[in-house]
Amino acid sequence: MIGNPIKKSDFVLSPYIKSNNLRATYQILNTVVPYFLLWILAVKAASISFWLLPPIMVLMVLFSVRCFSLMHDCGHYSLFSSKKVNRVVGFMFGVINAIPQYPWSRGHAYHHKTNGDWERYRGPSALISTEEFAKLSPSGQWWYEFLRHPFMIFPGGFFYLAIKPRLALIAGIYGFWGHLLNYLKQYPDITLMGCFSSYKSKTWYTTAEFWDLLFNNICVVGSWIFLSYFLGVGFFWSVYSITLTCSAALFICVFFVQHNFEGSYAHKTEGWNYLRGAIEGSSYLELPLILKWFSADIGYHNIHHLCERIPNYNLEACHHHNQHLLTRVKTLRIADISDCFKFILWDSASNRLVSISSFREASQPKGVEIGVH
Repeated sequence: MIGNPIKKSDFVLSPYIKSNNLRATYQILNTVVPYFLLWILAVKAASISFWLLPPIMVLMVLFSVRCFSLMHDCGHYSLFSSKKVNRVVGFMFGVINAIPQYPWSRGHAYHHKTNGDWERYRGPSALISTEEFAKLSPSGQWWYEFLRHPFMIFPGGFFYLAIKPRLALIAGIYGFWGHLLNYLKQYPDITLMGCFSSYKSKTWYTTAEFWDLLFNNICVVGSWIFLSYFLGVGFFWSVYSITLTCSAALFICVFFVQHNFEGSYAHKTEGWNYLRGAIEGSSYLELPLILKWFSADIGYHNIHHLCERIPNYNLEACHHHNQHLLTRVKTLRIADISDCFKFILWDSASNRLVSISSFREASQPKGVEIGVH
């Protein structure tokens, strides 16, 4: 930062870190109970008229988003004061959202450690640099742009929650059996657990992540089978797939715009600054009161990146307390969201995010003026 640099010690954060178990429990109840009651209401409404379902499903989507936001807090061990309780509750929310919470939280923690360092972390959309984009063929550039079109967050969201964790388990287990056969040839006396501990999977990093992935899949797929039988395959999958797809699209959208916007701090590893990544590489998403509640105040994303241990119910107060230090934070509103989706290239030379159109315009050879002699 130019002038007097702001230090993290300038912020008042410590009073807001303390978790409130009573408040966290209330948040769990006012989220999970209505979500399951809406499922019951949807079943009753469908028996009367399918036209009654859309408003119920809109609420289901919003409560599903809130479930994910609270799962996110559990991953930072901030919702409850107990690490164990956060793990248990986070696992429950992971089942509701069909995603293994523990492996997801590990990946999310890496994002927090590297936010603003675009050499190490390219966001959930796996963005590439302008140099890499220029090397793609015309068809490759078209596919890159197409796959990052805003509407792709819908099929992408469903794949991210419903399909990817199942494929991750299948691919990991398949890889393990190949590893087991090779290992037994080299070390006939090795135990199964010894072989498993030596296995390095691309889909999980630790044994704890494997167990979370395995039990999440058992619970999720088991609930799919049970609810398909109990509610009917057609009804369950119609409501569930639409709800899951839309809720995933919403929180992917929110996450994207909180880091991909005009002027976002997008530095190389050399000279990267963690504090600038938090303040200038994260936006403040100003939402209507009801959407702030459903998103569990994740719009105060700069404060969240300054200290991820602050629970969601303390973010707003912490933001207001430190507002005088947040003058460089980008404020976004709902009307600004669509504009953020064009920033899908990282220009390493200028340390900023750019759109494909602006990159192509800048790459055009300059016209040569021909004088008349």
